[in-house]
Amino acid sequence: MGTTIKPGPFLRRNRGHLNIFDRANKKIAAALIVVALTAALSCGPRDPREAPTRRQGRVEADMLNVFFTGSSLGRLKPCGCSGGQLGGLERRPAVFNSVPVEKRLLIDTGSLVETNSDQDMIKFDIIVEALGLLDYHVVNLTEDDFEIAQNRGLLGNPAVRFISPYGTGDEMAIGFQNRYLLNTEYVTVSVLTFDVDRSPLEQIKEGFVTPEEGDKTVNILIVSRCDEEVVSSIAPLGIVDCVVCPSEAEEPMIIGSPSRRPLVFSVGRYGRYICRLQIEKAKVRDRFKFKFTAIPVKGDLEPDAALVDLYRGYQQIVRDRNLLERHPRYVLPNGLKYVGSQSCKTCHESEYEKWHETGHAHAYATLEKVGSQFDPECVVCHVVGMDYESGFVSAGETGHLKNVGCENCHGPGSEHVKTPDEAYSTAPKSTCIDCHTPEHSGEYAGNERSFQQKIIHWTEPNAPGNVK
Repeated sequence: MGTTIKPGPFLRRNRGHLNIFDRANKKIAAALIVVALTAALSCGPRDPREAPTRRQGRVEADMLNVFFTGSSLGRLKPCGCSGGQLGGLERRPAVFNSVPVEKRLLIDTGSLVETNSDQDMIKFDIIVEALGLLDYHVVNLTEDDFEIAQNRGLLGNPAVRFISPYGTGDEMAIGFQNRYLLNTEYVTVSVLTFDVDRSPLEQIKEGFVTPEEGDKTVNILIVSRCDEEVVSSIAPLGIVDCVVCPSEAEEPMIIGSPSRRPLVFSVGRYGRYICRLQIEKAKVRDRFKFKFTAIPVKGDLEPDAALVDLYRGYQQIVRDRNLLERHPRYVLPNGLKYVGSQSCKTCHESEYEKWHETGHAHAYATLEKVGSQFDPECVVCHVVGMDYESGFVSAGETGHLKNVGCENCHGPGSEHVKTPDEAYSTAPKSTCIDCHTPEHSGEYAGNERSFQQKIIHWTEPNAPGNVK
C-alpha cells in the first residue's frame, strides 16, 4: 500500500490575512456502527496540533496523479434498474488503487447533495463518512455544502479535511498543499478554493503559499463560477495551472483547448466519472506536462467492502426514519382514488394475465432483492400513485398498489370501476419517460419500441397510440 502522504499545512483566513495552520490528523474508524452513524458524523471537535514541516510531506514519484470527483448531488450509487449505469462510492477505490498511495492526490470539488430534504441530509452525512473512508486529501465545500456542514456540526470532523471560501476567521481553511519529489526535483501541489463573486480575482495570488526555495509548483484553483470572462481574467495572473469549474453536464469536459494554460475543466455530475490529472516533467525546462482523463466508474469495478457496509447503513437509516410513509402526497382531482390492478381483472382478464407476465408486474420485488424497498427515491417508480393520496404508502398498508400497474399509465380507476361504460380513467397518468430517465434507464432513449414490446398486454387495435 505504501506510505500515506503526510498532509501539508493549511491556508487559513485570520482577520483578513492568510496564515499557516495545521489541522488534526485524520482518524478513520475501523468499523461502522449503524445505530451511531449519524451521531458519529456530527460530533468530535477539531484537535489542532503542531504543524508538521513541509519536508515531512515529501513523496518521491516519477508521475503525480491527481484524482478529482465532485457534484455527487446525493448519488451514492446507481439505482441498478438497468445495465451500463456508472458511478457508486463503493467502486471508487478500484480506480484510486490503480495508482500507489504515494503517487496520488484525491480531491473532491463539492456539491455533495442537491437539496435540503431529510433524505439528502442523511446522504450528506453518509458522503462525508465515505470521503473519510476513501482517504481524500481535501474536500471543497460549496456555499450550500458549508451551510449544511455547519448546521450539522461536521466542520470539525477530524476524518475529513475541508476547505471552503465561506468560513470566517480560523473556522475554515481555504487551501491545501502537499510536497512531492518528482524526478529528483521537489514539487509543491497547492489547491485553493475561491468565490469569484465575493473577492477580487487579484487575491488569488495571495491564496497560494510561496513554496520552499527551489521548489517547482502546480497550483490548482477551484472556482465558484466559471465563464470565459473569469477564465480570461485568471490566466494573466500567471500563477494558476489548472482551473476546476462547477459541473453543468453529467460528463467531465475540458473547457477550451487542452493545451492552453491554465487547463480548465469540470468533473461531471453524479460521480459517474473520476477525473485523473497526470503531472510529469516536460522536456521544456521548468514546465510540466498535464494529461487529463475521464475514467468511467463502471459496474464491473470491484466494490469496497467498507463502503458497501456504509450504504447498507444508509438503507437502514432511511428505513428507521420512516421516510417512505412520510413522503409528501398530493390530493387527486375530483375525488378520484387508486384501486389497484386486481380491480381491473374482472373486465380485462386477458390484459391482466398478460401484464402479470411482464417485468412491470414484479417491479417491487426487484427493490426487495437489493434492500431498497424503504427508499422513497427508488420506490416511487416501482409502485402505483406514491405521489398522491390513496396511492402507495407501504407494503403492509397498501400492498395492492405494489408494482407498476394499470393505473400508472391509465390513471386512478375508482370512477371507471364504478361506471366502466361511462367514465374513462383520467389524469394523472405517468409516461414512460417519467421513470425511464437517462439516469435510471440509460438504454431506453433510442430503443423505445423494443422496450414497449416487453410490456404488450393489450388487444385493442392501435392501442399504443390510443391508451384509454
